[in-house]
Amino acid sequence: MSNDLQKNTTQGKINAFDKNSRALKSMGGEKQIKKQHDANKLTARERLDLFFDKDTFQEAQLFVQHRSTLFGLDKKEIPADGVITGFGKVNGRVVFAVAQDFTSSGGSLGEMHAKKIWKVMDMAIAAQKPFVALNDSGGARIQEGVPSLEGYGGIFYRNTTASGYIPQITAIMGPTAGGAVYSPALADWVFMVKNSSYMYITGPDVIKAVIGEEVSHDDLGGALAHAAKSGVCHVVAETDADCIEKIKQLLAYLPDSCHSALPLLECTDGAERICTELDAMIPDKGNRAYDMKKIIKSVADHNEMFELLELWAQNIIVAFIRILGKPVGVIANNPRFAAGVLDVNASDKASRFIRFCDAFNIPLVTFTDVPGYMPGTNQEWAGIIRHGAKLLHAYSEATVPKITVITRKAYGGAYIGMCSKQLGADYVMAWPTAEIAVMGAEGACNIIYRNEIKAADDPAVQRAELVAAYEDKFNNPYFAASMGIIDEIIAPRDTRKRIIALLESLKDKKETRLSKKHSNIPL
Repeated sequence: MSNDLQKNTTQGKINAFDKNSRALKSMGGEKQIKKQHDANKLTARERLDLFFDKDTFQEAQLFVQHRSTLFGLDKKEIPADGVITGFGKVNGRVVFAVAQDFTSSGGSLGEMHAKKIWKVMDMAIAAQKPFVALNDSGGARIQEGVPSLEGYGGIFYRNTTASGYIPQITAIMGPTAGGAVYSPALADWVFMVKNSSYMYITGPDVIKAVIGEEVSHDDLGGALAHAAKSGVCHVVAETDADCIEKIKQLLAYLPDSCHSALPLLECTDGAERICTELDAMIPDKGNRAYDMKKIIKSVADHNEMFELLELWAQNIIVAFIRILGKPVGVIANNPRFAAGVLDVNASDKASRFIRFCDAFNIPLVTFTDVPGYMPGTNQEWAGIIRHGAKLLHAYSEATVPKITVITRKAYGGAYIGMCSKQLGADYVMAWPTAEIAVMGAEGACNIIYRNEIKAADDPAVQRAELVAAYEDKFNNPYFAASMGIIDEIIAPRDTRKRIIALLESLKDKKETRLSKKHSNIPL
């Protein structure tokens, strides 16, 4: 039988399909794959193989091709049009994902490339399942012109539609520049890999040409730059494999959608466990720092915590923990950095985290030790009033169970901002070491007793006596408890037990708000 006749048989057609599939799955070929590996990067298919449970990934639209004829593209084949899309299971749960293939035309985004991404995003929204993007792209496919830009627009629209409906995670695993950076920015969580990923609006060459500033790719938009300086990157990974493992860890804390139950993991950490180490946590001197993360881990199941934005706005901590196997969002002032004050970046960091948890019905626990807002012209001119208002808005807007534990200082407006009862906290507890007041004793006495101190024979002695009296009255939680401003004073060692009891009692909490299109957070 001739080759032409063989091709028309059933077996011939199947053989041709297998051959075409293998060719497309070989991506940009051995030479390009080697270049990817030499750059300490996995290929798109290797990343997806690591991400999904074995043999569960189902690829969508493998045979899609670009249809541009400009600038020689009619003679260029781009396998799978430079992006691999589909769905599968991650730790037994369905997840939709896309991975840009840098070995195929630099993973550049063109019309059909974008439409493949649209398709899987639409499927994720319809199926109410998480969406994960693994970005590794040279940017828009310039040869295709405006259709490539429209492709980005369609992705941004879907990111926004899916926001608060399904979890969205983006990993930057290579270059991401220009318009491509805004899909990650619209996602819930952004991961980056040290030394191999970077993102920026305009690259070093353009910056040098336009404003004469010289900067490297890594200093401008590398993982550590965005993790420590801009706050764009939420989690930094050492390698591609580490990045994928961290994404899987985060997904284990998240529900499939805003309508799905929270994931429940088996827990062998007892509900009656006493955290005796917490009784010795707070220093005797009020100006000494301590490790707030130890408190969070002590309360958490098996002392495990998944922290986000660890290197940015370090004066506040946001993290996921589990309590009896269920996820809980934690916000906590960090006395080790700027005494745990609230500033512009800390307010933004906490506000976004609160809104994410509220969108996906994850209860919130707040640990408060805050001396106030950061003073100074830098903060005022940077808009601490506007940014601080975001925190007030986010806590007030949240209808999930909200529990607050005051460990030490809770002063002034910052006390209100850290989920006080009047911002909707369901229950506020304080340790015996709590200090709840309008301001610190020194500042308060300088205002209240200004005339008495000035008229005293020895102003220093008079000030010291008045400060001691103020501290005796307010450097404890009893005055606030007597007014019902806090609900309970507890021994630190009982914190986990009390949180467990409260979460159990509040698990069916329902709160109806005014009917409206949406609120107007002071962005």
